[in-house]
Amino acid sequence: MSNDETYGRTIQLFLVDGKPTGLRKATIHGWTGLLFVSGASAFGDLTARDEVDRTGVYILSGPDPDKAAGTRVYIGSGNSVAERIRQSAVKRDFWETAITVTTSDDDLSKGHAEYLEARLIQVAAQAGRVTLDNGTHPDFQRRRLPEADVANMEQFLANLRIILPVIGLDMLKPQPKAVTQTAQPVEQRTTGEVQFEIRHKSGVKATAVEEDGEFIVLEGSEARYDSGAERKDYDALKEQLIEDEVLVDKSEDLWMFSKPFAFKSPSAAASVVLDRNANGRTEWKVKGASQTYHDWQQTQALRQEVAE
Repeated sequence: MSNDETYGRTIQLFLVDGKPTGLRKATIHGWTGLLFVSGASAFGDLTARDEVDRTGVYILSGPDPDKAAGTRVYIGSGNSVAERIRQSAVKRDFWETAITVTTSDDDLSKGHAEYLEARLIQVAAQAGRVTLDNGTHPDFQRRRLPEADVANMEQFLANLRIILPVIGLDMLKPQPKAVTQTAQPVEQRTTGEVQFEIRHKSGVKATAVEEDGEFIVLEGSEARYDSGAERKDYDALKEQLIEDEVLVDKSEDLWMFSKPFAFKSPSAAASVVLDRNANGRTEWKVKGASQTYHDWQQTQALRQEVAE
Protein backbone atom coordinates (compact mmCIF):
# COMPACT_ATOMS: atom_id res chain seq x y z
CA MET A 1 0.00 0.00 0.00
CA SER A 2 1.38 3.39 -1.00
CA ASN A 3 1.63 6.41 1.27
CA ASP A 4 -1.07 8.14 -0.79
CA GLU A 5 -3.45 5.34 0.17
CA THR A 6 -2.26 5.10 3.76
CA TYR A 7 -2.58 8.72 4.83
CA GLY A 8 -5.49 11.12 4.61
CA ARG A 9 -5.48 14.25 2.48
CA THR A 10 -6.68 17.76 3.29
CA ILE A 11 -8.88 19.27 0.59
CA GLN A 12 -9.65 22.96 0.94
CA LEU A 13 -12.91 24.19 -0.60
CA PHE A 14 -13.34 27.96 -0.58
CA LEU A 15 -16.65 29.63 -1.46
CA VAL A 16 -15.38 32.74 -3.23
CA ASP A 17 -18.57 34.78 -2.80
CA GLY A 18 -19.78 32.96 0.31
CA LYS A 19 -22.52 31.09 -1.58
CA PRO A 20 -22.51 27.31 -2.11
CA THR A 21 -23.96 27.82 -5.59
CA GLY A 22 -21.38 30.45 -6.58
CA LEU A 23 -17.75 30.23 -7.62
CA ARG A 24 -15.72 27.67 -5.65
CA LYS A 25 -11.97 27.23 -5.32
CA ALA A 26 -10.59 23.76 -4.55
CA THR A 27 -7.05 22.76 -3.59
CA ILE A 28 -5.20 19.91 -1.91
CA HIS A 29 -2.84 20.90 0.88
CA GLY A 30 0.75 20.76 -0.35
CA TRP A 31 -0.18 20.58 -4.06
CA THR A 32 0.21 23.44 -6.53
CA GLY A 33 -2.85 22.37 -8.52
CA LEU A 34 -5.68 24.92 -8.43
CA LEU A 35 -9.28 24.24 -9.41
CA PHE A 36 -12.16 26.66 -9.88
CA VAL A 37 -15.71 25.38 -10.22
CA SER A 38 -18.78 27.29 -11.35
CA GLY A 39 -22.26 26.95 -12.74
CA ALA A 40 -23.56 29.07 -15.58
CA SER A 41 -24.50 31.97 -13.29
CA ALA A 42 -20.95 32.33 -11.95
CA PHE A 43 -19.19 31.56 -15.25
CA GLY A 44 -18.20 35.20 -15.75
CA ASP A 45 -16.61 35.26 -12.30
CA LEU A 46 -14.68 32.10 -13.18
CA THR A 47 -13.22 33.38 -16.44
CA ALA A 48 -12.35 36.74 -14.85
CA ARG A 49 -9.96 35.18 -12.34
CA ASP A 50 -6.27 35.88 -12.96
CA GLU A 51 -5.46 32.27 -11.98
CA VAL A 52 -7.63 30.99 -14.85
CA ASP A 53 -5.81 33.09 -17.43
CA ARG A 54 -2.98 30.55 -17.32
CA THR A 55 -1.97 27.35 -19.08
CA GLY A 56 -4.00 24.34 -17.97
CA VAL A 57 -6.98 22.12 -18.68
CA TYR A 58 -10.73 22.52 -18.27
CA ILE A 59 -13.87 20.41 -18.08
CA LEU A 60 -17.46 21.21 -19.04
CA SER A 61 -20.02 18.77 -17.65
CA GLY A 62 -23.78 18.41 -17.52
CA PRO A 63 -26.70 16.04 -18.11
CA ASP A 64 -26.39 13.92 -21.23
CA PRO A 65 -29.32 14.91 -23.48
CA ASP A 66 -29.18 11.50 -25.16
CA LYS A 67 -28.98 9.30 -22.06
CA ALA A 68 -31.25 9.35 -19.01
CA ALA A 69 -29.35 9.94 -15.76
CA GLY A 70 -26.14 10.15 -17.78
CA THR A 71 -23.43 12.82 -17.75
CA ARG A 72 -21.79 14.40 -20.79
CA VAL A 73 -18.31 15.90 -20.50
CA TYR A 74 -15.99 17.94 -22.70
CA ILE A 75 -12.28 18.13 -21.83
CA GLY A 76 -9.92 20.72 -23.27
CA SER A 77 -6.66 22.58 -22.70
CA GLY A 78 -5.13 25.90 -23.60
CA ASN A 79 -2.42 28.46 -22.95
CA SER A 80 -5.19 30.65 -21.53
CA VAL A 81 -7.79 28.38 -19.96
CA ALA A 82 -10.13 31.37 -19.55
CA GLU A 83 -10.12 32.06 -23.28
CA ARG A 84 -10.46 28.42 -24.35
CA ILE A 85 -13.26 27.55 -21.93
CA ARG A 86 -15.25 30.59 -23.06
CA GLN A 87 -14.96 29.43 -26.67
CA SER A 88 -15.93 25.85 -25.81
CA ALA A 89 -18.86 26.86 -23.61
CA VAL A 90 -20.45 28.89 -26.42
CA LYS A 91 -20.37 25.84 -28.71
CA ARG A 92 -22.04 23.49 -26.20
CA ASP A 93 -25.43 23.80 -24.55
CA PHE A 94 -25.40 20.65 -22.39
CA TRP A 95 -23.03 21.92 -19.71
CA GLU A 96 -24.09 23.04 -16.26
CA THR A 97 -20.70 22.94 -14.48
CA ALA A 98 -17.39 24.42 -15.59
CA ILE A 99 -14.10 23.32 -14.00
CA THR A 100 -10.69 24.87 -14.66
CA VAL A 101 -7.39 23.31 -13.62
CA THR A 102 -4.26 25.44 -13.46
CA THR A 103 -1.46 25.86 -10.89
CA SER A 104 -0.81 28.41 -8.19
CA ASP A 105 2.72 29.00 -9.51
CA ASP A 106 1.75 29.03 -13.23
CA ASP A 107 4.18 26.16 -13.81
CA LEU A 108 2.31 24.16 -16.48
CA SER A 109 3.64 24.36 -20.03
CA LYS A 110 1.62 23.78 -23.20
CA GLY A 111 3.12 20.29 -23.38
CA HIS A 112 2.09 19.54 -19.80
CA ALA A 113 -1.48 20.71 -20.45
CA GLU A 114 -1.82 18.71 -23.67
CA TYR A 115 -0.50 15.60 -21.90
CA LEU A 116 -3.01 16.05 -19.07
CA GLU A 117 -5.83 16.66 -21.55
CA ALA A 118 -5.01 13.45 -23.44
CA ARG A 119 -4.69 11.41 -20.23
CA LEU A 120 -7.94 12.78 -18.80
CA ILE A 121 -9.76 11.81 -22.00
CA GLN A 122 -8.15 8.35 -21.98
CA VAL A 123 -8.93 7.60 -18.32
CA ALA A 124 -12.49 8.94 -18.58
CA ALA A 125 -13.11 6.78 -21.65
CA GLN A 126 -11.74 3.71 -19.85
CA ALA A 127 -13.90 4.36 -16.78
CA GLY A 128 -17.02 4.63 -18.93
CA ARG A 129 -18.95 6.75 -16.44
CA VAL A 130 -19.56 9.71 -18.73
CA THR A 131 -20.20 10.36 -22.40
CA LEU A 132 -17.30 12.29 -23.89
CA ASP A 133 -18.28 15.18 -26.14
CA ASN A 134 -14.74 15.29 -27.57
CA GLY A 135 -14.65 14.43 -31.24
CA THR A 136 -11.08 13.12 -31.05
CA HIS A 137 -9.06 11.24 -28.45
CA PRO A 138 -5.48 12.58 -28.61
CA ASP A 139 -2.63 10.15 -27.94
CA PHE A 140 -0.81 11.17 -24.77
CA GLN A 141 2.24 9.15 -25.85
CA ARG A 142 2.85 11.64 -28.68
CA ARG A 143 3.38 14.38 -26.09
CA ARG A 144 7.15 13.94 -25.92
CA LEU A 145 7.78 15.12 -22.39
CA PRO A 146 10.95 14.36 -20.45
CA GLU A 147 10.65 11.34 -18.18
CA ALA A 148 10.62 13.50 -15.05
CA ASP A 149 7.82 15.68 -16.47
CA VAL A 150 5.73 12.60 -17.29
CA ALA A 151 6.13 11.40 -13.70
CA ASN A 152 5.08 14.83 -12.40
CA MET A 153 2.00 14.91 -14.65
CA GLU A 154 1.00 11.40 -13.57
CA GLN A 155 1.15 12.59 -9.95
CA PHE A 156 -0.89 15.63 -10.99
CA LEU A 157 -3.45 13.26 -12.51
CA ALA A 158 -3.48 11.17 -9.31
CA ASN A 159 -4.43 14.30 -7.36
CA LEU A 160 -7.20 15.06 -9.86
CA ARG A 161 -8.57 11.55 -9.24
CA ILE A 162 -8.87 12.54 -5.57
CA ILE A 163 -10.28 16.03 -5.89
CA LEU A 164 -12.72 15.72 -8.81
CA PRO A 165 -15.16 13.38 -7.00
CA VAL A 166 -15.15 15.79 -4.03
CA ILE A 167 -16.49 18.56 -6.27
CA GLY A 168 -19.09 16.23 -7.76
CA LEU A 169 -17.48 14.68 -10.85
CA ASP A 170 -16.49 11.00 -10.70
CA MET A 171 -15.56 10.59 -14.37
CA LEU A 172 -12.12 9.12 -13.54
CA LYS A 173 -13.33 6.59 -10.98
CA PRO A 174 -12.88 2.98 -12.16
CA GLN A 175 -15.98 0.83 -12.38
CA PRO A 176 -16.51 -1.63 -9.48
CA LYS A 177 -14.96 -5.06 -9.97
CA ALA A 178 -18.43 -6.60 -9.66
CA VAL A 179 -19.24 -4.79 -12.94
CA THR A 180 -15.97 -5.18 -14.85
CA GLN A 181 -14.73 -8.65 -13.92
CA THR A 182 -17.69 -10.52 -15.39
CA ALA A 183 -15.45 -13.28 -16.77
CA GLN A 184 -15.19 -14.48 -13.17
CA PRO A 185 -18.11 -16.16 -11.41
CA VAL A 186 -20.15 -13.89 -9.12
CA GLU A 187 -18.82 -15.67 -6.03
CA GLN A 188 -15.21 -14.89 -6.97
CA ARG A 189 -15.58 -11.24 -7.95
CA THR A 190 -17.72 -10.43 -4.90
CA THR A 191 -15.53 -12.27 -2.38
CA GLY A 192 -15.62 -10.46 0.93
CA GLU A 193 -18.68 -8.39 -0.01
CA VAL A 194 -22.00 -8.79 1.82
CA GLN A 195 -24.79 -9.72 -0.59
CA PHE A 196 -28.23 -8.14 -0.31
CA GLU A 197 -31.47 -9.35 -1.80
CA ILE A 198 -35.05 -8.40 -2.56
CA ARG A 199 -37.62 -11.18 -2.41
CA HIS A 200 -40.92 -9.45 -3.13
CA LYS A 201 -44.44 -10.87 -2.88
CA SER A 202 -44.88 -10.19 -6.61
CA GLY A 203 -42.27 -12.90 -7.22
CA VAL A 204 -39.46 -10.57 -8.29
CA LYS A 205 -36.00 -11.56 -6.98
CA ALA A 206 -32.81 -9.52 -7.08
CA THR A 207 -29.32 -9.71 -5.58
CA ALA A 208 -26.83 -6.89 -5.07
CA VAL A 209 -23.55 -5.94 -3.41
CA GLU A 210 -22.18 -2.61 -2.26
CA GLU A 211 -18.71 -1.69 -3.43
CA ASP A 212 -16.89 1.59 -2.86
CA GLY A 213 -20.07 3.57 -2.29
CA GLU A 214 -22.02 2.10 -5.23
CA PHE A 215 -24.86 -0.40 -5.14
CA ILE A 216 -24.45 -3.06 -7.83
CA VAL A 217 -27.40 -5.20 -8.88
CA LEU A 218 -25.95 -8.47 -10.20
CA GLU A 219 -26.74 -10.22 -13.46
CA GLY A 220 -29.68 -12.61 -13.32
CA SER A 221 -31.60 -10.33 -10.98
CA GLU A 222 -35.18 -9.51 -11.94
CA ALA A 223 -37.22 -6.31 -12.23
CA ARG A 224 -40.99 -5.89 -12.45
CA TYR A 225 -42.52 -4.88 -15.76
CA ASP A 226 -45.23 -2.66 -14.35
CA SER A 227 -46.21 -2.21 -10.72
CA GLY A 228 -49.08 0.13 -11.56
CA ALA A 229 -47.60 2.86 -9.38
CA GLU A 230 -48.46 6.40 -10.47
CA ARG A 231 -45.17 7.99 -9.39
CA LYS A 232 -41.89 6.50 -10.60
CA ASP A 233 -38.95 8.85 -10.12
CA TYR A 234 -36.53 6.40 -11.74
CA ASP A 235 -38.69 5.54 -14.76
CA ALA A 236 -36.36 7.36 -17.19
CA LEU A 237 -33.38 5.44 -15.83
CA LYS A 238 -35.25 2.15 -16.21
CA GLU A 239 -36.15 2.99 -19.80
CA GLN A 240 -32.48 3.72 -20.47
CA LEU A 241 -31.49 0.34 -19.00
CA ILE A 242 -34.00 -1.32 -21.33
CA GLU A 243 -32.66 0.62 -24.31
CA ASP A 244 -29.08 -0.34 -23.39
CA GLU A 245 -30.19 -4.00 -23.01
CA VAL A 246 -29.07 -4.11 -19.39
CA LEU A 247 -32.68 -5.16 -18.76
CA VAL A 248 -33.97 -7.82 -21.15
CA ASP A 249 -37.20 -9.81 -21.37
CA LYS A 250 -37.46 -12.77 -19.03
CA SER A 251 -41.21 -13.44 -18.92
CA GLU A 252 -44.51 -11.66 -19.49
CA ASP A 253 -44.19 -9.65 -16.29
CA LEU A 254 -40.47 -9.61 -15.52
CA TRP A 255 -37.29 -8.07 -16.86
CA MET A 256 -33.91 -9.64 -16.16
CA PHE A 257 -30.52 -7.94 -15.66
CA SER A 258 -28.34 -9.29 -18.48
CA LYS A 259 -25.26 -7.79 -16.82
CA PRO A 260 -24.43 -6.15 -13.49
CA PHE A 261 -25.26 -2.46 -13.12
CA ALA A 262 -23.93 0.04 -10.58
CA PHE A 263 -26.59 2.33 -9.10
CA LYS A 264 -25.75 5.46 -7.14
CA SER A 265 -27.91 4.38 -4.21
CA PRO A 266 -29.80 1.34 -2.88
CA SER A 267 -33.05 3.29 -3.32
CA ALA A 268 -32.40 3.82 -7.04
CA ALA A 269 -31.71 0.09 -7.38
CA ALA A 270 -34.82 -0.92 -5.42
CA SER A 271 -37.00 1.52 -7.36
CA VAL A 272 -35.96 0.01 -10.70
CA VAL A 273 -36.33 -3.56 -9.43
CA LEU A 274 -39.79 -2.93 -7.92
CA ASP A 275 -40.95 -0.44 -10.59
CA ARG A 276 -42.05 2.11 -8.01
CA ASN A 277 -40.51 4.60 -5.64
CA ALA A 278 -38.85 2.57 -2.90
CA ASN A 279 -36.67 3.08 0.16
CA GLY A 280 -33.73 0.83 -0.59
CA ARG A 281 -32.47 1.02 2.97
CA THR A 282 -35.45 -1.07 4.08
CA GLU A 283 -36.31 -3.00 0.88
CA TRP A 284 -32.86 -4.61 0.57
CA LYS A 285 -32.01 -7.24 3.19
CA VAL A 286 -28.87 -9.20 3.93
CA LYS A 287 -29.08 -12.34 1.82
CA GLY A 288 -30.56 -15.22 3.78
CA ALA A 289 -31.44 -13.02 6.77
CA SER A 290 -34.13 -10.57 7.88
CA GLN A 291 -31.68 -7.72 8.59
CA THR A 292 -32.32 -4.68 6.41
CA TYR A 293 -29.58 -2.75 4.64
CA HIS A 294 -30.18 0.11 7.10
CA ASP A 295 -29.75 -2.13 10.15
CA TRP A 296 -26.68 -3.75 8.61
CA GLN A 297 -25.12 -0.30 8.10
CA GLN A 298 -25.83 0.63 11.71
CA THR A 299 -24.19 -2.59 12.89
CA GLN A 300 -21.11 -1.92 10.76
CA ALA A 301 -20.82 1.60 12.18
CA LEU A 302 -21.00 0.32 15.76
CA ARG A 303 -18.34 -2.30 15.07
CA GLN A 304 -16.03 0.36 13.66
CA GLU A 305 -16.53 2.56 16.73
CA VAL A 306 -15.68 -0.36 19.02
CA ALA A 307 -12.59 -1.21 16.96
CA GLU A 308 -11.34 2.38 17.23
